[in-house]
Amino acid sequence: MKARVRSERTVVSRSISRMSFELSKDKLGQIAKVAIVFLIAVIASSATPAPTRANDLNKTVLKPAQDIKPAQDRRDDLSPWGVASGAEWFSAYPLFNPLLKDAGVRWLRGFYEWQTIQPKEGYWNWTLTDRLVENTRRNGIRLTAGFAYFAPWASADGGTRRFPIKNIQFWRDYVSGLVGRYRDDIKYWEVWNEFNGSFAENGTPRMYAELVREASIAAKKIDPSAKIGMSVANFDVGFLDTVIKEGAAGHFDYICVHPYEKLNGLLDDGEIEFLSMTASLKQMLAKNGQPLSTPLWITELGAQSPVRESPAADLVQAVLLVKAYILSIASGFERVFWFEARGPTYGNNSDHGLIRSDMSPRPSYGALKAMTEVIGAEPAYLGWLNLGNGGYGFVFEANGKNTLAAWAPSKRDIGVTFGGDVRVVQLNGAAAALSAGQTLTLTNTPLYITELPSDFVEQARANKDRPFPWRENYAQASIVKAQLKVANIERGVRQVNSGTTLPVIVGDESWRRTDFAKQGGEGHYVYFLVDPQFVHFGTNELEITAVVRRISPDRVSGMSLNYESRNGYINGAYFNVPGDDRWHELKWKIKDANFVGGWGWNFRLDGIASPNDFLIREVRVEKAAPR
Repeated sequence: MKARVRSERTVVSRSISRMSFELSKDKLGQIAKVAIVFLIAVIASSATPAPTRANDLNKTVLKPAQDIKPAQDRRDDLSPWGVASGAEWFSAYPLFNPLLKDAGVRWLRGFYEWQTIQPKEGYWNWTLTDRLVENTRRNGIRLTAGFAYFAPWASADGGTRRFPIKNIQFWRDYVSGLVGRYRDDIKYWEVWNEFNGSFAENGTPRMYAELVREASIAAKKIDPSAKIGMSVANFDVGFLDTVIKEGAAGHFDYICVHPYEKLNGLLDDGEIEFLSMTASLKQMLAKNGQPLSTPLWITELGAQSPVRESPAADLVQAVLLVKAYILSIASGFERVFWFEARGPTYGNNSDHGLIRSDMSPRPSYGALKAMTEVIGAEPAYLGWLNLGNGGYGFVFEANGKNTLAAWAPSKRDIGVTFGGDVRVVQLNGAAAALSAGQTLTLTNTPLYITELPSDFVEQARANKDRPFPWRENYAQASIVKAQLKVANIERGVRQVNSGTTLPVIVGDESWRRTDFAKQGGEGHYVYFLVDPQFVHFGTNELEITAVVRRISPDRVSGMSLNYESRNGYINGAYFNVPGDDRWHELKWKIKDANFVGGWGWNFRLDGIASPNDFLIREVRVEKAAPR
């Protein structure tokens, strides 16, 4: 459900080795058959259904709580494999659901909006939702639905995404109607979609807390086993924290995040930041007295690929998809939903879809299918392996078999050997034997190693609850820093999106400069992430120092600091760089930091108001002294 720009960062796709994914003739035949069914369904949907009156609702929709069947809950399973669909092409589900099923997908996130289901107060139109629920059931896919958005008649000004609501009772009745009708098929209900994004004009955290609370109370009156999810755009932990404090505490059963920027960060070796998300969420839950066992879901994340076939770009999308699922499961997310099944272009000749508009699969579809086959429908994460030189390894067990998913950091390959014979499975499912002692070369494209020797499995089990090893541990440090050079020296602070700056070499020394000439204005910003163990959730007081100088004494320059706070990203003070050719320290003391990387960065030097570029040699982040 994404129709907006995700962040200010521009993601540059990198070329990775080409691989092919093809549909079999049988699959093309299956698509043709499903297409006929879909056309029939579209024609049928044009008929006006008989509405349900509000005063008939208890007779036809609601079921008493004692009817709940607590035995085997067919609405639930342990599979993490989900796909989300936006509203634009959601009606194509009769076409893509069979393909998702064939790829091993067990969960679909998508539903029709309130205005479609209840176009008039007192009338219910169940035609489209009944058809959707029946189709997912027939394909063996569990459906997770959302309560969204307003029906125009329920909004104070007739807007479907504009607050306030006329009467909260309208919301209660809407929730009760949906849960009453679909309680036998849907267990998980997500409240709204990205309330903190562009889908809730005039909305406040308190208003969202009220929607969550009232949805939970109304739903559980009908179905005590119903689960209510809080949803947030990006990785906005601060918004979730505020909503809980504003009244949602005790009224949600799981948390949903949409960390698109964390996924983009994997193009720049952002695995540790991705893996740190669950720790940040649990720290936030603990500070609010909420259960640490609260399930964590990713109900949207994705990467775009061109509408027309592009081997390099298509493979980048496939690589990001596999890393997203592997890292999410390894770090403790219970379910992950790729956005999306079949995607619209949003006008830029690219989309997020696993499947193109002509229903042909992208490499990302083949990669998802291969992954679910190799590590299983309900994989159990056993632990991590440090494969040397920064190599990432995650071991899973499924159906009595152990599989290692592994890859190398960008820009360097790693050799790995095994004491026994193994099989190596490529991203597209192609497999080959590897004899004991032979070297396997890992690149930045994930591979699967099956028939894994027992010593690797036991080491992974021993590592499971230990901190991830791929960066130095800065948890006990009092100061972290990055020296900006041709090749940066980073000790707890990382420059991200480094293409916004240019290296400068003078003799044996080097540093970096802004690049105001860069198209799109991004060259005015210098972005940084701080090690998540150094600034975990709840670390508020920091001092940030930038060591900078003018390009030349007569070229006036300056900067402010934009940083991630408990109230979103905000601006710090603007400072001029002194007018000489020496290096100077500019300092910002902040007391409301919330460095979780919601948009993929924690702070940036902002030269948008500077008349000229400037030079940067070092940045430091220091914790406030204990009081």
